[in-house]
This record gives sequence, C-alpha cells and structure tokens, in this order.
Amino acid sequence: MTIELSIQELAPPKLQFGGASAHSDPKVGLAHAGPFDLRFGSARKDHVHVGVIGSAEQVAAAMLWVERCGNEIPVFGEPNLLKRAFPGFQDAFHKRIVAPSSSTITLSLDKSGDLGRALDGDAYDCFQRVVDVYSEALSRLALREVNRPDIVLICIPEIVHSKVSTVERKTSAAERQRAKELQRARANNQMDLFDQLDEVEQTAEDFLKRDLRLALKARALRYRLPIQLVTDGLLNDAARSQDPATRAWNFSVGLYYKAGGVPWRLPPSGPDTCFVGISFHHFRTTQRAIVRSSLAQAFSSDGEGFAIRGEAVPLEPDQGRNVHLSEDQAFELARNVLAEYERRTGGAPLRVVLHKTSSFNDAETEAFEIALKNTPIVSMVTLVPSQFRLLRYGAYPPKVGTVCTINDDRSFLFTSGFMPELGTYPGPHVPQPFEVRCLGDQSALAAAQDVLNLTRMNWNTADIRGKWPVSLSFARRVGGILDEYGDDVPTETSFRYFV
Repeated sequence: MTIELSIQELAPPKLQFGGASAHSDPKVGLAHAGPFDLRFGSARKDHVHVGVIGSAEQVAAAMLWVERCGNEIPVFGEPNLLKRAFPGFQDAFHKRIVAPSSSTITLSLDKSGDLGRALDGDAYDCFQRVVDVYSEALSRLALREVNRPDIVLICIPEIVHSKVSTVERKTSAAERQRAKELQRARANNQMDLFDQLDEVEQTAEDFLKRDLRLALKARALRYRLPIQLVTDGLLNDAARSQDPATRAWNFSVGLYYKAGGVPWRLPPSGPDTCFVGISFHHFRTTQRAIVRSSLAQAFSSDGEGFAIRGEAVPLEPDQGRNVHLSEDQAFELARNVLAEYERRTGGAPLRVVLHKTSSFNDAETEAFEIALKNTPIVSMVTLVPSQFRLLRYGAYPPKVGTVCTINDDRSFLFTSGFMPELGTYPGPHVPQPFEVRCLGDQSALAAAQDVLNLTRMNWNTADIRGKWPVSLSFARRVGGILDEYGDDVPTETSFRYFV
C-alpha cells in the first residue's frame, strides 16, 4: 500500500499589542509595544491595586517582590531568546503596580494565632479551617466600598503548603458499602438511586480529595475578587527557582490579566468566532460516588474567556476515556455558551468552533447542529494526542506549526517542537503531535491554524511555549474550582477567576 505524506509549516501566530507592530513572542511584544488595552485610551486605569494576605514574613516578602517588579530585573547569566530581562511593570504594561499597606492582612502562624490554630490536627480537617481563615480575610478586602484591590496575592507559607496543599480522606466502611451499591445499581440500570442523589446538595464534607489552590479560587469566585497564589518559590531567589526575570514576566502577565487587563490578542482574521473547549472533569465524593461533570471553556476572537458548567455525566462501567454528552446536555451546553457570548460581546458569533479530546458521537453532533442552527459556520474538532512521530534531518525536531497529512485523510499538528523565534527546541522529549479530526465547515489545515493560534492565548504566563490550545488547557483546574464552588450556578464566569 502506498503512503503519501504532505507536510506544511504554518506561520507562527502574530499577536497584537498596544502599538502597530505584531510579534509572536509576548515578551518582545510587551517590551516594544505595550499591552493591547493601550488602544482603549482613557478607559484604562493608570495602576493595578494589589492586596496581600499571608503570614507577616510572607506579606513583607510579597511587598518587596511587588516593589522589585516595578523596576528592571536582569537575567542571571547570559541573556538569550528564551530568557529575557524584565523591563519593569511600568515599562511593560504602562501602568503602575501599587500594594499599599492598608490593603494587606496579616495572618498569625503562632499556635494561638488564626492560621496556627487552623493547622492543628489531622490534615484533612485542617484543610477546611485553613480555607476559612484565608476566605474570611479575603472577604474583608472584597467587601470594601472604597480602596478595593483589583487582585489579591494569597501567600501560602511552606508549613501550610506542605500540610494541606492537597489532602485526601479515607472513606468509611458505610461509604464504601454505599459506593458498591451504586455501582451495582448502575450496572443493573436501576436509575432510581441516581435520581435520589440529585436531591442531595454537595458539601465540603463529601469530598474525598481536595486541593488548596482550587478551594481558594472557588472562594474568590464567590467574592468576585481575583486572586493569585504565592509561595516562597516566587518570592525568594533559590537554586531551584526560575531566574528572577522569568518569574517577574510570568507573575506580571498573570497579575495584569486577572486584574482586568488585556495583555495581547490574536489579530482579526475572519468572522467573529467563539472557540469552545468541551471537557469532562473526574471527581469523587461520598454522596455521588464517581461522576464526570461536563464544562465548556469558551473564548471570543478577541480573547475574552468564560467558563460554563454543564450537567453531570454518570461514569459507566464500559465508558473508558471516550465520554459523551447526552443529546439534551449537548443542546443546553451550546445554548448556554451562546447566551453568555452574546451577553459579553453584544452579539451572536458568526462562527463557532468546538474542541474536544474525545470524538463527537451522533447524539452530540445532532444536538450541536440544532442548537447552533443560526450560526453560519460551525466546526467540531477532535484533538487526540498521537503516537505518530516525525523526524527531520538536523539536530532539531519538526517546527511548531508543522502539519503532516497522510493520504489526504489524517492530519497531525505539532504544537511543540523547534521554535524559530527562540532558535532552539525548548523541550526535553520528542514532540508529540495532535491528530486533528474535523466535522463541519472547516478543513483540517484551517482547524490546525486555529489550534496553533490558541496555544499563544494563555494569559497566565509570558512563556511562548504552549502545547494545548487555551480552549482545553485549563479544563482540570476549571472543573476542580467549580466542584469546590458547589451546586449553585456561579454569578461570575470570567476566565480571569479560573487561571
């Protein structure tokens, strides 16, 4: 059998910044042209107001770090295309960064102090108390009518991080017995037990495994005040830490976005588009045994992102990794995404691109087509991490953006590999491509270009390297935050609360 290979190299995405020039590297673009929202003119604030919560030692260190980021920070050793000096927050973002002492709250680690008492006892029990201590402090800043911070740094001391960053509770004999009964009921299609479960609200005590970052993000979502978690690894220069300039770049881009800024965006290249990543988050509770909750991460053409939670999907015994929505669930999820998109942008998208890592079955395909019938262009794209490999002559693997098509049938996209912008391949392993499978109004090559573009839209870092499109890259984190949030619908869906 003859095998025909066709190889094309997509151009690196050119990002828009505050000035007229476009750049593929966020660090270069910000240093030369400033953030995209410079184009908003007088609508921009002239500063970012940062609040700080933590132990006395870490609050002081965080204040020094914020002050340090206000100035130029050189790289350690020889600068290169990957490691660039940080020009200072004002020069990079054309805003001052301020952290007044009136916006700091100190938590005591003494045994008689609030945080110290919370750490006394079993790690799983400590977890909720620690979350409550930080949450109470955050609420004091969030409820201010004046002098309210734009973002709050939540400083996590090493003693807290080592004890409760992630905790897991063992199930009791009664809980294990109940889980077995649920599994037997599911195997026998006795769905009345699951109908009863829908009436039981999820509580913190139901969780078997919890993550401190996700729990604190869920509290911040309730207070509608973005947070950034900070550990000693950011604040202190150490042998195992990244160099200070790289830390400053990544910290500053994430902080700027969460505080309401727009660091960069993709240039307009067609009709207004809503990119939607659909994923399934696996979580375990005592009340609900094992289920998967569906969620959508959606992004408009200009980078505005939001998250929508769908309904729970029971885990079937023979399901494996290829999880699917029911027809009703797919329809409702698409309708909810459209409604939120229109609320945020003032109009309906002319194109919707759905990303998924599992195939679209007939029920999903039909439901999405019905829900999106008034959208002129609809594409359903499956991205499958592949065992396919491609070698080329020379010392480096294929370029980022290489698309290899086999027999005009199967297409593979490399989102990691040799990067001309850096002059090297900045990775430790042989690059793994995605197989790009398309249904609808889009070719595999056009779908691959969308995916490549979206790998550069992670506003939580200044790093040019990104394997996953932003529509799918934060799925696990978003799902975990929504699990911690509880059963009610969040009043805030902006993606800046989830990263």
